[in-house]
Parts: sequence; structure tokens; C-alpha cells
Amino acid sequence: MTKVFIYPVNSLILADLVERFGHKPLTIMNQVREKVTNISLDSPPINITPEDPKIGLRYAAVEVPPGVRGRMALMGPLIEETEAAIIVENPPANFGCVGCNRTNELMKYLVRSKGVPILEVRYPESDEEARDFVNKIAAFLKSLPTENTGKDTKVEEKEPAEREGEK
Repeated sequence: MTKVFIYPVNSLILADLVERFGHKPLTIMNQVREKVTNISLDSPPINITPEDPKIGLRYAAVEVPPGVRGRMALMGPLIEETEAAIIVENPPANFGCVGCNRTNELMKYLVRSKGVPILEVRYPESDEEARDFVNKIAAFLKSLPTENTGKDTKVEEKEPAEREGEK
């Protein structure tokens, strides 16, 4: 089972696809659940532990807005666990969390710099593009090892469906 970071970080669609192919999606929902169910917090999710700001500072400098550090306190540990990633470019606002664009750019940069297998796809805008979108993700997830071998692979995108029919 490969730990797959997904972007947008709270996309239920991507999380479901990753789980269906036998991998573990690394999502913000899991991080928030841990915070909310943690006994050390008096009034979740409003309160934070004294360790949370320190965790955020590992990923963003003190001059960075506190919202970025707060988000990175949740997302940074997931990025450290990442063994593969799916990044959807240009998603609409209602497809997962857009939150803070600076945080999003930092997350994508950190994931890309890890050297793990990454599939970057554009958000589909038609039924045909949606089929290609799901097929590319399925092919990527099938190519990932079921056990972590420590081996990095790069997945190449195949021809879109409309070009395949022209051949």
C-alpha cells in the first residue's frame, strides 16, 4: 500500500479513487479528525496544542502569515509521509480546498521536491476529459507498488481519448 498525497487536499473524489486501488490517501480530513478527537484539546477544533506552531515553523518562516504556518502544521507531516502524489491543476473552487494559495504552492513545491512519483493532471471540463482524467489516475495508481520498495517511478501521460480515435 502506497501513501498517496492528493491535491486538492480535501478532495473526496481523489481520496476515494486512491482507496479503491488499495492505497492510502493522505488527506486533510484525517489530520483534522486526529486534532478533533485528541483528548489534549479542550475545545476542538478551535484550540491548538503548544507543539502546533513549532511544527508549522518547520515548513514556513516566522515572517509567513500565520494561516500558512497553521495549514502547514497539518499538511507538512503528510508531505513527509508521501510516497506518491496526484496533483490536479486548475481545480474549481468547489473541488477540494483552495484555502490559501501560498500554502497550496508551498505544498506542491515540497511534494515535487521529494522526488516521489507524481501524476499531474488538469481538471476535466467535459465528459470525455473526465473519462481521461479517471483513466490516467487509475493507470497511475495501478503502476504504484502495493508495498513500498523505495523505488521512484515516473508515469507518462497517454494520449487523450479524442486523439486515440483519430489514429
